[in-house]
Amino acid sequence: MGTPDFIRDIRATAGHQLLLLPGVSAIVLDDDGRVLLGRRADTGNWSVIGGIPEPGEQPAATAEREVYEETAVRCTAERVVLVQAMRKPVTYPNGDQCQYLDITIRCRATGGEARVNDDESLEVAWFPVDALPELPEFAKFRIKQALADEPTWFEPGADSPVAE
Repeated sequence: MGTPDFIRDIRATAGHQLLLLPGVSAIVLDDDGRVLLGRRADTGNWSVIGGIPEPGEQPAATAEREVYEETAVRCTAERVVLVQAMRKPVTYPNGDQCQYLDITIRCRATGGEARVNDDESLEVAWFPVDALPELPEFAKFRIKQALADEPTWFEPGADSPVAE
């Protein structure tokens, strides 16, 4: 994901220290039930589409914007699938450290032809749910939750009787 200008401004004074950042992941489905995925330029791995909200931007708008920016597919956000604080910080090659709070949103494709639309992806493609490429657990879990007709998923708090 490209670094938004407002984060570059923060980094100018904060250096590489750990930042807690919001992230939005979009699980985009078409009318045939296929999932839209991108093969990331930074890792070479297939994954779901996502990005960081701009200040004041609603998560649903972020999902729709990021999908279009990365894939040229238009979509409509349908529902929040899950909210999850990632357990491990990410350290980027330049030394920046971030920990993400991910909001995953299920989206319905409404138009456009899937293609690489920016420099963040090497490929973009639609995949049948039963023929997904190799994916990180992060992506597989989000797709599973998006396909389930269940309430929004979240990890219970530490004091919850069902917490690990």
